[in-house]
Amino acid sequence: MSHKHERVLNAVFKEPISGNIHWRDVESLLRHLGGVLESGRGARMRVVLNGVEGTLHRPHHGGVCAKHDIRHLREYLAAAGVTPST
Repeated sequence: MSHKHERVLNAVFKEPISGNIHWRDVESLLRHLGGVLESGRGARMRVVLNGVEGTLHRPHHGGVCAKHDIRHLREYLAAAGVTPST
């Protein structure tokens, strides 16, 4: 894993939740991990990673993810078996 992707993954799992994670970095990380992303209605993105399907939301204004979106992303990655220690 590249240093950039490792940095983003660590930021997603860091406490307290960061409010400065850009969606383009999250999307790049998911694709690097082998995730398949498909656009859904509005800001929804359907993601399949390690056989686990989920729905994430792109930021509406600007490119920075909200804290509740990062929390949801963290839960999704953990369910898919992706944590900073793996």
